[in-house]
Amino acid sequence: MPSTTMQDFTILSKIGTGAFSEVFKVHRKSDKKDYALKKVRLGKLSQKEKDNSINEVRILASLHHPNICGYKEAFVEEQSSSLIIVMELADGGDLQSKINALKKANKHMKEADVWSIFFQITSGLQCLHKIQIAHRDIKAANVFMGRDGTVKLGDLNVSKIAKSEIMQTQTGTPYYASPEVWQDKPYNKLSDIWSLGAVLYEMVALTPPFTAKDMKGLYNKVIKGQYPKIPGTFSSDLSAMIAALL
Repeated sequence: MPSTTMQDFTILSKIGTGAFSEVFKVHRKSDKKDYALKKVRLGKLSQKEKDNSINEVRILASLHHPNICGYKEAFVEEQSSSLIIVMELADGGDLQSKINALKKANKHMKEADVWSIFFQITSGLQCLHKIQIAHRDIKAANVFMGRDGTVKLGDLNVSKIAKSEIMQTQTGTPYYASPEVWQDKPYNKLSDIWSLGAVLYEMVALTPPFTAKDMKGLYNKVIKGQYPKIPGTFSSDLSAMIAALL
């Protein structure tokens, strides 16, 4: 079977930019379907590291879970030294955009919707943790919404190549980085749980739990772990869940 190249896709539009990556909406010529294609700059990696990266994506491609964005294929584009990852496309945008729109309209999410989204993210995350994969980059921008109400956890950071990306969220401010990540301690599944708490808080309060004018201020707040109460219209159960995660 001939190996896949960029020639097999038509780029339709750019849908996102990260610190080391770009995401495009593409059309695959072979099956005439649309996908999300992520191009991650590899930098100076050895052949072994490149192979590891592709193997890691292949493990992710073998996962089939309703709450995880399906990975279709991966290949290295040599001339740009990029890892290309092809994933299923979510037709309802991401959670960050939903939060931003609510904030702009001065509205809050219904509590039933908050629990539904939270449950689905948790379900996807549990599937990863069961096979000893930490997501490493849980944030609202990486939670994808389907128009049918399905929520999928996406952008599973290919850890070998994304070490330097962990502390960079899209805005360049690590609102979702757990205390141990701030303190340069080893990353594990519990860091994902903390980040999940930050996402749940943001769904409710429409702002991350810890914010500050600069990195030092943010570091201090995260380490102290004190955050403003959520709006009183939400249940004490929701408040307790956020406290347990954070």
